[in-house]
Amino acid sequence: MSLFKARDWWSTVLGEKEEFDQGCLCLADVDNSGNGHDKIIVGSFMGYLRIFSPHSVKAGGGPQAEDLLLEVHLRDPVLQVEVGKFVSGTEMLHLAVLHSRKLCVYSVSGTLGNVEHGNQYQIKLMYEHHLQRTACNMTYGPFGGVKGRDLICIQSLDGMLMVFEQESYAFGRFLPGFLLPGPLAYSPRTDSFITVSSCRQVESYKYQVLAFATDADKKQEMEQQKLGSGKRLVVDWTLNIGEQALDICIFPLNQSASSVFVLGERNFFCLKDNGQIRFMKKLGYNPSCFLPYCSVSEGTINTLIGNHNHMLHIYQDVTLKWATQLPHVPVAVRVGCFHDLKGVIVTLSDDGHLQCSYLGTDPSLFQAPKVESRELNYDELDVELKELQKIIKDVKLQVPDMMNSVAFSVYLKRNYTPSELEGNAVVSYSRPTDRNPDGIPRVVQCKFRLPLKLICLPGQPSKTASHKLTIDTNKSPVSLLGLFPDFANPSDDDQVNVMGFRLLGGARVTLLASRTSQRYRIQSEQFEDLWLITNELILRLQEHFEKQGTKDFSCSFSGCVPLQEYFELIDHHFELRINGKKLEELLSERAVQFRAIQRRLLTRFRDKTPAPLQHLDTLLDGTYKQVIALADAIEENQDRLLQSFSGLKSATHLLILLIRLWQRLSADQTAILEAAFLPLQEDTQELGWEETVDAAVAYLLKTCLSKSSKEQALNLSSQLNIPKDTSRLKKHITLLCDRLAKGGRLCVSTDAAAPQAMVVPGGCIPIPESDLEERSLDDSTELFTNHKHLMTEPPMPEVSAHQGVLE
Repeated sequence: MSLFKARDWWSTVLGEKEEFDQGCLCLADVDNSGNGHDKIIVGSFMGYLRIFSPHSVKAGGGPQAEDLLLEVHLRDPVLQVEVGKFVSGTEMLHLAVLHSRKLCVYSVSGTLGNVEHGNQYQIKLMYEHHLQRTACNMTYGPFGGVKGRDLICIQSLDGMLMVFEQESYAFGRFLPGFLLPGPLAYSPRTDSFITVSSCRQVESYKYQVLAFATDADKKQEMEQQKLGSGKRLVVDWTLNIGEQALDICIFPLNQSASSVFVLGERNFFCLKDNGQIRFMKKLGYNPSCFLPYCSVSEGTINTLIGNHNHMLHIYQDVTLKWATQLPHVPVAVRVGCFHDLKGVIVTLSDDGHLQCSYLGTDPSLFQAPKVESRELNYDELDVELKELQKIIKDVKLQVPDMMNSVAFSVYLKRNYTPSELEGNAVVSYSRPTDRNPDGIPRVVQCKFRLPLKLICLPGQPSKTASHKLTIDTNKSPVSLLGLFPDFANPSDDDQVNVMGFRLLGGARVTLLASRTSQRYRIQSEQFEDLWLITNELILRLQEHFEKQGTKDFSCSFSGCVPLQEYFELIDHHFELRINGKKLEELLSERAVQFRAIQRRLLTRFRDKTPAPLQHLDTLLDGTYKQVIALADAIEENQDRLLQSFSGLKSATHLLILLIRLWQRLSADQTAILEAAFLPLQEDTQELGWEETVDAAVAYLLKTCLSKSSKEQALNLSSQLNIPKDTSRLKKHITLLCDRLAKGGRLCVSTDAAAPQAMVVPGGCIPIPESDLEERSLDDSTELFTNHKHLMTEPPMPEVSAHQGVLE
């Protein structure tokens, strides 16, 4: 905030609940008085036109009634007001008012009275043009180098420039590649129109090129120019500024050069006549309006820039010379001369605050009010403090009564098994208080876990399975019927140690509990289907022993980390991504071919002399069928990719769980693994799972899991691109497991690179099916040696579904 505020010379508020914009303010000697005093012309979106001749306000007074020369209600919204030589046969100044569908030119005249407040002003309509298109803004000037008169150019909302030679309509041209209208200005020295397109680039069009281009009464005629005769409308020069522009001003430096000033959303540009940047200034605030004006230093230009912080900055080229505080946010700023006072700054806000001010050094400082000095009575303070604490306590007790329950529903989007059953519910609401009746915003967040039965049904146990996992515990095995009462079958009371599950996708999962050892086995035909049942088993075991008061219950995993099965899912997901990319490239080629055939056919149909189609119609039909087939293939591949990604997420959750049980990781270390392996909720062609996880795992190997300082010095790639294959990713994941097996510790700090000694668990030990098998397994325990391959477990013996599976 500036230390100084603008000194108020004259101010007023226009109407009630009226709206204004940057084109609604203009300063000129509109009544042709010849005394050099400017008048303030203001139009509003409510249709009111006002003309002011301000006088200095005495201390303690307000604006006088005679300051308002004229107020007229034009009924239509006023978009812009300008003053120029708009009437033929005279060089007197006239007022042009732009409405959305009409352009009106008025003459303003006054009749002197016997006293000052007896002066009368009136406007007379000289001519008007009814517009066929909705107008956006306008500019004026001596187009084509005419002398003694000004022409008007109006830009419509659909990109047409309509040129009016005073009382007559000249021509209209559509801007090429138009999407949304931007600011428009005219440069008299180069005789060109300058605007900023939706491509965020400054464009310049010569008036002569506009005049001699093919006439365009319809937007479709711009495309016909490519096939017929006539000149195309080409741009003189362009400059990409990378942002939308708020306003454009042309300021003449001298007779041989002028500058183009462009106010962007974040930067302020000064360009030469040919589009080259003369200088630019990065703004640290959100600008609202600007105005270049002459400087006392030769070769420099002063610029007023208003912003949304109620500030007005004065720059000399790119150097900030002064900053002053305004009582409102300006949307338009002008500099004028009133009653021999030159350089008065006129600002207008969007709600109608019109102010004439000048720069000064009145300080804008907050002065604290004086406080009466009195002795403190500590007894009274203690009583007051106890009362406040009682009120706070009562409020806290009342808070639960004010809360209401919120019900929500969860739906399964697709027909395959989801990768997780946990989620977060966030509720935003407002709580009214005595001081704030509208309410104070509050947010309540709650984690929830959906029941397994929503995506799983009881099923028959499977005798054989391709994928098996064994979870060890430190407590006696628990009856599965007690752990999963919602999946118990009354007819299978004798099978207390085996239970079958059937997922929504059709996959079957079998859960077995050993009677003689403290182990549980989960098996299925699909590796990713093991995740939900394994996680649910561990959660229910923890809840079961917590209810019994057992605090030292723990689970562990002593088998090989199943990386090979995990890598197969990664390869399948990556193959679908590559296939989708190839299909999109092929579809792009067929679309280009389809449009080229359409252009050829259109040329043949428009040709006055009939010519054979040369099987172009057959080629168009065949290309169309290929486009439809490729679109269907892309959609089918996308569905398969989503299903594959869901399975990959399930397998990733399972892998993280096994690593946590295997290495007994803490919650913080598990969170680091989840952040590295599960960075995306959904993957796309631009940013996929493989490159994101590869970068995260490589970072862990470079920092907390690095072997030496040489590895920490390696630079990681700053760009994430789709890899050629998954070999690098699989190598990094294998290396991460190997580093963890050798004592590596996951930590976000960089001082955790030194390996620590750790006891490595044993190899994969299957659940014994009999006492003989249990004795043989005790003699053949193997240590963990390699993470690349899953050690094959001996198959379970075939047992009838009606008998006990484990002894």
